[in-house]
Amino acid sequence: MSLMIDQAAQLRSLVRERRRASVIAITSGKGGVGKSNMSVNLAIHLAAAGKKVVLLDADLGLANADVLCNVSLPSNLAHVIARKKELADVLIDAPGGFKLIGGASGLARMAYLTDFDRQRLVSALGELEQQCDVILIDTGAGISPNVLSFTRCADHVLVVTTPEPTAITDAYAVVKVLSKDGAMDRRVSLLVNQVRSAGEARVVHERIAKVAKQFLNVKVFDAGYVLHDEAVVNAVRRRTPFVVGAPRSAAAQCIAHLAMRLEQGVAAAPMQTGGFFERMGRWFKR
Repeated sequence: MSLMIDQAAQLRSLVRERRRASVIAITSGKGGVGKSNMSVNLAIHLAAAGKKVVLLDADLGLANADVLCNVSLPSNLAHVIARKKELADVLIDAPGGFKLIGGASGLARMAYLTDFDRQRLVSALGELEQQCDVILIDTGAGISPNVLSFTRCADHVLVVTTPEPTAITDAYAVVKVLSKDGAMDRRVSLLVNQVRSAGEARVVHERIAKVAKQFLNVKVFDAGYVLHDEAVVNAVRRRTPFVVGAPRSAAAQCIAHLAMRLEQGVAAAPMQTGGFFERMGRWFKR
């Protein structure tokens, strides 16, 4: 009997050692489409569902997840890079039960770190990856090398757009760059924000998905949509995430639907080629 207990304990220990968070990079072709707002509210909803969630604000120069959550950041990842803080020191509790790592312009220097500092940072983030269920990466907008360094290593890339023609064009540009960058060996899906109806969202997704399939030979999955909702505008003004301030709003229900779609298979399972930060570390060594 004691032998069976010991074996069960060893098995649980082995499972814990192999556990790795699913990493979702949330990006967009242009700014102003609500990418950071979607990231924060999705993090809250996943945490409410019992997931251990960490949101890394990697929007270089325009990091604002802390503003949306109305929290102060005494330190951020730049302090870790500068060896002034440990990773545990910059993790803060955010509204709704998730952990937030504040971003800073110092992240832009990651490609120029010494081998020692780079390995130190990647190792610290790698440990975090073993301690939670989901890591959301709120990247910057556009197709800069800093953005691509996160999207190419994630398990799943969620592209956020709106129905505006310029936003649609820029969202397709992101998908095109991802296809050429080798990121399409993981799933890429589209979330259409600020739509007036489900039909409008469907038209946007079908337009991008059809062109991507025809000219890039890649599949863009449908992650759903978030309805245009005054509750979102009011929440931003109050600096309160709308799934907290207006949990019964139409937008909050859309976030719940997004989380469900991610859980049910829109997002790919974690890749078996090492953890996210291990893959990122290998990319920095190129």
